[in-house]
Order: sequence, then structure tokens, then C-alpha cells
Amino acid sequence: MTRVLHVITGLEHGGAERQLVLLLRHLPVACEVATLTRTGTLGAQLRAAGVPVHEIGMRHNRDLAALPRLARLIRRGRYDVVHTHLYRACVYGRIAARMAGTPRIVATEHSLGDGHIEGRVPSRGVRILYRATERLGSATVAVSPTVAARLCGWGVRPGRIVVIPNAIDAAGFAFDAARRAATRRRLGIAPDERIVGAVGRLVPTKRFDLLVEAVAPLRGVRLLLVGTGPERARLERLARDLGATGRVLFAGGTSDVAGALAAMDVLAAPSVQESFGLAVLEGLAAGLPVLYTTCPALDDRPPGEAPQARRLPTDARIWSAELERVTRGPRERTPVPPVVARYAIAEQAARLARLYEDGLTTVSEPSFREGAPTRERAHDAAT
Repeated sequence: MTRVLHVITGLEHGGAERQLVLLLRHLPVACEVATLTRTGTLGAQLRAAGVPVHEIGMRHNRDLAALPRLARLIRRGRYDVVHTHLYRACVYGRIAARMAGTPRIVATEHSLGDGHIEGRVPSRGVRILYRATERLGSATVAVSPTVAARLCGWGVRPGRIVVIPNAIDAAGFAFDAARRAATRRRLGIAPDERIVGAVGRLVPTKRFDLLVEAVAPLRGVRLLLVGTGPERARLERLARDLGATGRVLFAGGTSDVAGALAAMDVLAAPSVQESFGLAVLEGLAAGLPVLYTTCPALDDRPPGEAPQARRLPTDARIWSAELERVTRGPRERTPVPPVVARYAIAEQAARLARLYEDGLTTVSEPSFREGAPTRERAHDAAT
């Protein structure tokens, strides 16, 4: 059986980290994980499930001592494939895998935004290092055609890119009334309260500040923010300044995203920088109406596959009016739209396994070609 080592920066709660955990449950290959930094909550879950997790002990971004430690781990393991995730792990993991003589090196680009990578504006040095180490690998996986186009903009050759979208286990997000009641009790939310929810890292590009501003004037509506990040203190101050302290609930990170979604009445995703938009898909799988600003998982698809989702500009007044309308409407869950099935975990895991075995020849995404007209490109051309 093919043996794969996944290298990731850390294993705390985050979209890329949760996506890796989901993949490990479905990949038909033998997998181990190396985390450059902390094992974290998700790492503990993986170990409990029987997945070997190796902690490299990297102390900071320029801790070069981590490189030979990782290379030794890869050499001892004699893995058939090293698969890297997130910027730091991609840089160090590709170099270490090449040093160890690994025959196939794959990287997934989870977080390349328009002018951002992992929520930060990249320096010239970051771009140069990215391009230089990308060439050490066998293939780069983009999680959407939008990300594939961005990779080309960074100088990655189209022939080295394959689109394998992020995946979702829709059944795991199916609405459960008992779960809704239990989660609401745990969070101190009354059964009849109207809840606008959001899931994601508390970083500027997610625009959760816009949600605080939009919810502040709405009577009888509370905002549930699920996630951790450096913006929490600023968001708390903003809620206090707007007189909405008691109506903005910071739930922190959670391994039970399905439970958090069950507690909500609408999912709000005003992010302006997304590589895929997994939270939007999860909200749709949970039967929620969804309001969003940027979501390649929907925007790269033909219109009409997600009638429960509505795209809004980054204007707090528009968001406030729409949230008022949606939260005053019926609370019945809606049918899961067709777009969710297009990202089923079984199909994406199978495509990734074929990439491990056969390379780029059998898994190319027909919807991505160099110069393919994604909606993002069309917008850029129009402006």
C-alpha cells in the first residue's frame, strides 16, 4: 500500500487542518502526519484514531534546525509520497522531502488569496521562496479553479497544477434538533433566540467586523462567532463601542462545527479573501440560508446550484437589512442544494489517491485551463 506523510504547519482548529483530518478518514492509503509546530487539539484526535503524528518542534519561522529533523523523519519512514499543507510546511516539507529522496512530493495550496496568503500580504521574499520551493515538488494541488489562476499569477507553470477541490462530508452536517438544543444550552442561547452565525479564523480578511456592525442595530438578534484569532480583542472593543457587547457571543474554536451550525438560524460569511469557502458549503449542508461575499466553491460553479445562498457586497447597511429579512423568516431547514454533492469527500479522496499513484496524467480538472474565465478573472477584467 502507498505510504504518505502529510506535513502541516500545526494542528489547531482551522480550515486546512480540519480538511486534512477529514481526508485522513477517507484516503485509501497508509497515512502519517508531521506537524512543524504544536500537535494541538486535532493532532490529539488523530492519535486517538490511530494515526501516527510526529511533532518536529519548530520554534519560529526561521528555525532551520527543523529542516534536518524533518528530513531524517522522512528518510527513516521511506514514504512513497510527502504531501505538504500551508505555506511554512510547503517550504520546509518540499526541501526536506527532496533531501530525503522521496519519489513524489505533492503540495496543496489551501490559502492563496488575491494579494494575500494565509491572511497576510506576502513580501517579495515570500513570493520568491514560494516559487523556488514549488519547483522541488511533483505537483501543486489548488483547492479551486480560482486558486489555480492565482498560482499561475505567482509564476507556477499551469502544467504543474491540478485542481482537487476541498471536500465535505455532507452527512456529518445534517441538521439534528437535539444537537441544536444541546449546543444552545452549552453556549447560553435561549431556544427561541434568533442567531446569526459565522465560522472562521478571527482575522481581518474575514470581515467579522462588518457582521458586528450589521447585527448591532437589529433587535432580538445575536451574533455567534466560532473561531479564534488575533482580531478577537478588536472585535470585542467594536461590539462594546456599538452597544452590542451582550449580543456578540465569542464561542472560540471548536471540534464540533456541525453542532455550532445546528445552533444557528443563518450563516454569514462576509470574507473578502477565500480560496474555497468551506464554511459556506458546510452551512448549506446543514440546511441553513447563507449570505456571503466571496466563495470560489460557489462562484466557480454555474449559477443556480445553491439557491439558498445569496452574495452580498461589503456594505454593513446591506448586510443588516438582509439579516433582518432572513432572521424574521421561517426557521425550517432547507434541502441540501446540488452544489454540496459536487464536493463529496469520497470523490476528492479518490482523486488525490490517483495523484499519489499516477501523477498529473489521470486527475486533471477539466474546468481549469490556463486563462480559463473564472468569475474572479471576469471581475478583474471588468474593473
